[in-house]
Order: sequence, then structure tokens, then C-alpha cells
Amino acid sequence: MSHMRLWVAATIIALVVGIGFVLSVPHTRDVPQEQSALSLKTSVPEVAFRDVLKKGVHTLSGSLMAPDACAAVSSAATLSGEASSTEAILLAITLESSSGVCLEVPTRMTFQTTVKASARLPVIVTVNGEIATTTEL
Repeated sequence: MSHMRLWVAATIIALVVGIGFVLSVPHTRDVPQEQSALSLKTSVPEVAFRDVLKKGVHTLSGSLMAPDACAAVSSAATLSGEASSTEAILLAITLESSSGVCLEVPTRMTFQTTVKASARLPVIVTVNGEIATTTEL
């Protein structure tokens, strides 16, 4: 009769372990879903730039962190304000993510653009249309 008790005890232990395992394993509905790629890229990276004025031409150059090395960075500088009184230089940076397969390692990307304007104008920097925090070099 002791063999019967051992088999019953072993069966009960096996059932407890099996049920505990099934209940403790996460199910696919319990795992949080990843956000879409668009919502992950909404944060605006900090832009480090330098403004060099020579003979009435501002050369704006600098860098920002892109999500990967395959991203494309382009820049354009324009004057903002009324035609009679220019208030600032608008540095518009476009950061486009690649659609191909690329190692997602943040990479520093550089840009450079020029604009003809008077001296001592403030520079407003936007990345993909959103105002960015800046650091002057």
C-alpha cells in the first residue's frame, strides 16, 4: 500500500507543478504591444549648431542624433518675419527614417546650410516641424 501512496503523492505534486507552470507563463494577450514606429519617433532630438557670419552670409552647421545610421538629414535656412523687418533665422531640419533594414544604433548626423541675412539675428531650430532644444557650439 505504500507504493500506492507514493504514486498518489507524485501525481498530486506533478499536477501542482503543471498547473503552476501553465498559470505563471505569460500569454500573448498579457504582453504589452509595441507602439507604432510613428509614435516612437515623435521625440525631437537636441540639435547642436554653429552660426558663422561672413560677408552677410550665415553658415549654419551642426549635428543631431538620428535613430539609426540609415536616416537621412537635410536642412534649409530661411528668414522669418515680415518683409520690412526680419525677426529671426528659421533653421528647418528634416530627419527621415529609412524604410529598409538598418541596425538601430543612435548615430550623430551632420548638416550645413546657408542664408543671407543681417548680423545678430536669433536662430529658431525645428526638426520635422517641431521646435527643438539647441546647443550652440
